This record gives sequence, C-alpha cells and structure tokens, in this order.
Amino acid sequence: MRTPIVGGNWKMHTDRAAAGALLSALRANLDGLGGVEVVVCPPAAWLAVAADALRGSSLLLGAQQIHPSAEGAFTGEISAPMLAGMVDFVIVGHSERRHVFGESEEETAARLRAVLEAGLRPILAVGELLEERESGDTEVVLRRQLRSALEGVEDASTLVVAYEPVWAIGTGLAATPETAQESCATVRGILAEILGDAAAERIRIQYGGSANAENIAGFVKQPDIDGALVGGASLDADTFAVICRTVAGVA
Repeated sequence: MRTPIVGGNWKMHTDRAAAGALLSALRANLDGLGGVEVVVCPPAAWLAVAADALRGSSLLLGAQQIHPSAEGAFTGEISAPMLAGMVDFVIVGHSERRHVFGESEEETAARLRAVLEAGLRPILAVGELLEERESGDTEVVLRRQLRSALEGVEDASTLVVAYEPVWAIGTGLAATPETAQESCATVRGILAEILGDAAAERIRIQYGGSANAENIAGFVKQPDIDGALVGGASLDADTFAVICRTVAGVA
C-alpha cells in the first residue's frame, strides 16, 4: 500500500507574519494526523521560520525550487546541500518553472539529480498544456518529461510524481477524476518502462491542478492517485486541513 501524500505549495504568497500564523494553524490542525504524509512548501524566505515552527511535529517541510549546482557564484540562488537537514522534499519541474521561467528539460533533470544527491526527496511535476491535450499529445509529453528527468537515475525510491495538467493550475478548472486517473495511470506505466514494474508500483503519484476541499475525494478514490499537490487552497489552514483529512480517510 502506498501512503498518500498531500503537498501545500504556497508559491510566492505570505509575509513573515502571515507565514507564521499559517504554520501555527497547520500544526494545530494536522499534527499527528495518520494515514497521510503532509508536506508544507512555503517560499524560500520562510523555510527557516517553517523549520522552527514545525520541528517535532509530523508535518514535513518542502522547498519550491533549488539550483542544480551544489555551490557557486549564483547570486540569489539556493542549493540542495544548503537545505539538507532543514527540508524533507523539493518540488522539481513545476509547470510555472517550465512555462513562466523557461526551465528546460535538461535543467529539470539536473535539479532532480541535485535533490537526490543531497539526500532530499523530489516531487517531480509533469503535465501537458491545453493545446497538447487537445492535439492528443498528453502521453507524448509525459513520456518526454519523465524520461528526460529520470535519465541516469538508479534509485528512485524516494521519488514522488505530481501530475499537473497545466490548463488546470490556478484557473479554477480541474480535470475530472476519471481524466486525472487516466493520465496518472499513464504516468505509472511510463515509470514502469523506465524503472521497472515494482519501482513504479511503489512511487506515489499526486494530482495537482485546482484541487480543493470539494473535489479532492473524487481524485483520491482513483487507484493511481496517491494524494495531491495543492496550490491556492493550501493558503487557508482550515481548507487545507479538510483536504488532508479527506485524503487520509478516503485513499
């Protein structure tokens, strides 16, 4: 059985006071919740604050992005070794990094390797644009993204994959549970091609794309969906707690 996992990606939201209040509320609402792993991914500015606020709780901490190099003259960047011992997970290849900031497949792969080399756990985001889905290229896109990111990776035992249809992120439009299941099953099949059946069966696959308290149960009832990567809904502690508790009770 795969333990479901819910990640809350705050993106570029909250000031220091709001971050502290949200972290306190999340700890109060979710500490000790069984049946699900909960990962909080605040902006980089608040990672140290979050590490202190969540220390000793069952909530895990994730970073939204890292530089692929361990160190260097890269002003403003953060490396995976800098975060080792502070965070548990790092999101890699989020659609906003790919399509807003122009991150290439090669850069995503380098970041993934850096996360693994630092002993951290990657949440690899993959997914198609609306025009790619409408042209029937969803599987082609997913295969390209997964094969590129995982080339040369020998141990993917800590990997989590987040399937995020780009057309459903921040738009209020969510894929139907059936459509999401179809794509997540495709992801698992491609993982089996790359890593073998046993490894693919162990890897957890999240759905990401306007997941909220109202629709989450339909997603996690699906056999190949093991939780969610939540955006805007993760900024409200009560809503995020409902999502996490629903996943724990349904998956």
